[in-house]
Amino acid sequence: MRLSKIAIVLILGFILTTCRSKSPSNFEGGGTAMDLTQSTELATPPAPEAKTAEQSLTENQAIQPEIVVERKIIRNGSAEVRVNDIGEGKRQVDSLLKKYKGYYAGEVYNNMDVTHSYSLSIRIPAGAFDNFLNELGNGVGEIAYKNINSQDVTEQFIDLETRLKNKRNYMVSYRALLQQARSVKDILDIEEKIRVIEEEIESAEGKLKYLNNQVDYSTLELQITRKNDYSKYSRIPGTFTEKLKLSFAKGWFGLVSFSLFVVRLWAFWIIAGILFYFIRKRLRRNKK
Repeated sequence: MRLSKIAIVLILGFILTTCRSKSPSNFEGGGTAMDLTQSTELATPPAPEAKTAEQSLTENQAIQPEIVVERKIIRNGSAEVRVNDIGEGKRQVDSLLKKYKGYYAGEVYNNMDVTHSYSLSIRIPAGAFDNFLNELGNGVGEIAYKNINSQDVTEQFIDLETRLKNKRNYMVSYRALLQQARSVKDILDIEEKIRVIEEEIESAEGKLKYLNNQVDYSTLELQITRKNDYSKYSRIPGTFTEKLKLSFAKGWFGLVSFSLFVVRLWAFWIIAGILFYFIRKRLRRNKK
């Protein structure tokens, strides 16, 4: 009986020892290694995802406001308009100038043998330039030719503005130095540099003003012409009477042109007369 009890106690002790050795308790608080790993992973926040250079550049471009550069375009041109009445054509151009707030930069009237014409240098606001040309061809007369050209001066305009801004900043710095100067030599040197910078600023401001004027107002060199009555006889067959009138007209102008040509040679005739006199006198002496 005692042997049986001792055997049962030994078996139970062996079973308990085996169960403890298989238990994964490596943590004093009773937690397992897996529990510790899981708790550490949950406690550590995930690392932020690294951004590429392209993503960073895109975000910076999205944050920075887009800089819009206004284009600076100079538009000029030349044209000829043929009208039936030169006076009426000129009055219509005057009316168009008042309508579109333009002005004449130059005006020349030519009364030639073949044509009467106006040579006009017109300044038109750039926004009304195309409308002025359209009304010129539709209402004033027939456009014989038209030549329009454009020039982009945006880069030149930006360069001048940048230079002008830098010069003004230099001016502020030199004026501050002038207030701190103590010796006469330093004062004179700084004043000389200020004078040079002032001249450069005035020059840049003048160029900017000129460019702005060229951009704001377009220039059109306009010719208004009317053919004289007799010029049309050389273009169409006409009747015998018309051809006869044309022949008399051409003959008269030919005679006038020849007479004027002869008069232009007056110096040659004087020299020729003197030479003829001496040659003739010499020949007479030889005969004697």
